[in-house]
Amino acid sequence: MPHPDLNLLVTLDVLLTEGSVARAAKRLRLSPSAMSRALARLRETTGDPLLVRAGRGLVPTPRAVELRERVGRVVQEAQAVLHPAEQLDLARLVRTFTLRTNEGFAETFGPALIARIGQEAPGVRLRFLPKPDRDSAPLREGGVDLETGVVGQTMGPEVRAQGLFRDRFIGVVRAGHPLGEGAVTPARYAAGRHILVSRRGLDRGPVDEALEQSGLERTVATIVGGFATALALARTTDLIATVPERHTEALRAGMHSFPLPVAIPEITVSLLWHPRLDADPAHRWLRGCVRDICADRSRRDAEGALPAPHRQATGARPSWRNGRRS
Repeated sequence: MPHPDLNLLVTLDVLLTEGSVARAAKRLRLSPSAMSRALARLRETTGDPLLVRAGRGLVPTPRAVELRERVGRVVQEAQAVLHPAEQLDLARLVRTFTLRTNEGFAETFGPALIARIGQEAPGVRLRFLPKPDRDSAPLREGGVDLETGVVGQTMGPEVRAQGLFRDRFIGVVRAGHPLGEGAVTPARYAAGRHILVSRRGLDRGPVDEALEQSGLERTVATIVGGFATALALARTTDLIATVPERHTEALRAGMHSFPLPVAIPEITVSLLWHPRLDADPAHRWLRGCVRDICADRSRRDAEGALPAPHRQATGARPSWRNGRRS
């Protein structure tokens, strides 16, 4: 095709993002028949069916999956070219950004983030929403500006992701709990009664798999849907909670934390956003703020892990060794 219709790129981007002719038609303000004709033109132009019937819905072909991210970038860059460049004036910026985060992120990182934004852009407001699942629909539909979390298979392939920090799981008990004294061995840890955190209500997790390799089994007394609930229960009972260390720092105040005596893989907490906001100056600024706040906390946490003489010299927070605070 010597002169391809570049308008088809926008249509293709929406079709591959929505995965539905009806939803794409609604988003582009076209009739379903016009959208079907556009899909027919795209099939003819690309030489591929792109979307094929599977039950009551449509699924992308391998060629469509290959094109989805490339087309999204091309459309985003073209839209940026056709918009006049604007100088971001933070002092006059008035905007509300919606962040969807897991439990503990707002409590741990929110104070520093709000303080920085209030200093640089007093007209900006942050709205924190809970994150009950990993569905990328809120990002894709524009209801959420930023998310934090662990990238999973349920996340849409078009979603941008940038690592913020690594986190490890630790054990947490109330102050004065028997596990606060002496070394926490796998046997002592397994012998306690535990709280299992599972948003899907599963009765088994990575801790159980790690204990099983050592020939041990723990008793799960209760299953809850979030870390905040687990810590609230552990605070007033003899139950043991297992939670990510850095993510829940503010939620664990006054409790005793200890390294797990079994090996659990670390997780990477990432910053997630939709590519439509890649070129937005205010959104780029907000992403930079979040990254800086998390990086600053990472540096302070690294100082807290130094040997005892260095901790005393730098005033860093204490670390946990063999279940004891040092």
